[in-house]
Amino acid sequence: MISRLQGKKDTDQITRELAGGTIRVIVGTHRLLSDQFEFADLGMVIVDEEQRFGVKHKQKLKALHTGVDLLTLTATPIPRTLHQTLSGLRSVSIISTPPAEREAIRTMVSSFDRHLAAEAIRRELYRGGQVYYLHNHVKSIDRIAERIREDVPEAEIGIAHGQMSPAELDRQMLAFYEGRLHILVCTTIVESGLDVPNANTLIVERADLLGLSQLHQIRGRVGRSHRQAYAYMFTPDARAMTPVARERLQAIAEHTELGAGFLLARQDMEIRGAGNLLGAEQSGKIEEIGLDLYMEMLSDAVSEARGERVKPKQNIDIHLGINAILPPAYVPQPGERLNLYRRISRAADDAQITLLFEEMTDRFGRMPDEAKFCLEQQRIRWRASALSLAAIKTSSLGLRIQFTAESHIDPVQMIQRVQRDPHRFRLTPDGNLTLLHGTEDQRQRLKGCIAFLDSLLESSVA
Repeated sequence: MISRLQGKKDTDQITRELAGGTIRVIVGTHRLLSDQFEFADLGMVIVDEEQRFGVKHKQKLKALHTGVDLLTLTATPIPRTLHQTLSGLRSVSIISTPPAEREAIRTMVSSFDRHLAAEAIRRELYRGGQVYYLHNHVKSIDRIAERIREDVPEAEIGIAHGQMSPAELDRQMLAFYEGRLHILVCTTIVESGLDVPNANTLIVERADLLGLSQLHQIRGRVGRSHRQAYAYMFTPDARAMTPVARERLQAIAEHTELGAGFLLARQDMEIRGAGNLLGAEQSGKIEEIGLDLYMEMLSDAVSEARGERVKPKQNIDIHLGINAILPPAYVPQPGERLNLYRRISRAADDAQITLLFEEMTDRFGRMPDEAKFCLEQQRIRWRASALSLAAIKTSSLGLRIQFTAESHIDPVQMIQRVQRDPHRFRLTPDGNLTLLHGTEDQRQRLKGCIAFLDSLLESSVA
């Protein structure tokens, strides 16, 4: 292990053994990025808490040896990394299932209230817990600690910040971990790497000055056990904050569900921009058009650069007369429902829809009919898109299927099909087709529509 806590003698020994190949695995802080360390045969770099490392830092590690594999771990990826992931330039694996008995952190954003802060501290102390009090200014941190002593005299209070000596910082953190301190008045030094299950109340002063990912990481210091955790984000008057700061705080207040880090990172990317794909910038300007449209434009541009034909977007009017939604009782979190709707709308084949069905059943339990209809409707939509249909609408007789000039449907075959099965099909005066209702069961109707569209796809390919 290497960090600023090691002395010169230990550091020199680690440096020699690392260069000689005796040490095969090295775990370190940013100090590991200095020029004094050489690697005998670096093969893999794992970057934990990726949001705390700059692009140049990671590129430097990759450049140390050819063929280095890079794995980054984070709850809130920086915009540039998330951008590369969403655009398909990097692979991603998401763990969205929280640990057993873990509860979402209740988050409150309000103007600073000294009495509310004292009450929150006392409530935590009464149930035997501990408190993080984040004040991100070293010069005034002692004064804040004294103010808290006045308000809550029964509490043992410690201080932690980056300008303390390694020995003193280690002593304070150990005392807090062991429960000898009730309140830790600290800076953002506690942003990551701390696991104190008994600390379940967080108070942040001037939350408007912190980034969105940073706020989420700091909030993650509490709620690390089965107990309900609370986070208080104090701000100045709303008029004193920038519009971007208000946007960040609104996002952190809305996304309190477990596993919300990825959704917050997406929102952070919309606020800050995606950055430069080929350069070192971590953020840029894409908020004018929104993330989804930007990713769609990027995908089209990449396809064009590869010489692939970009199919023009086609709006298909689909009204099946069914209630195709994800019920709030099935997926309670609004942000997660929105994310699932986006993923369903982008499913381009049956395999993707089947994977979504399996994932949702695993995460949320048995799927109600409304959610199943939502997936089945997408099966119909991608088939209609492949056939260049104009619309599929319900009518008193059945489902009316409207064709376009680009549909490539053989009219002779269509007439023959109607003549063979007049109880199932009917041609309309304008040359379109009605798939007659053969049953009152909505699921059977959807299956019949999918089977009919499949037959059209087979005949068009033939």
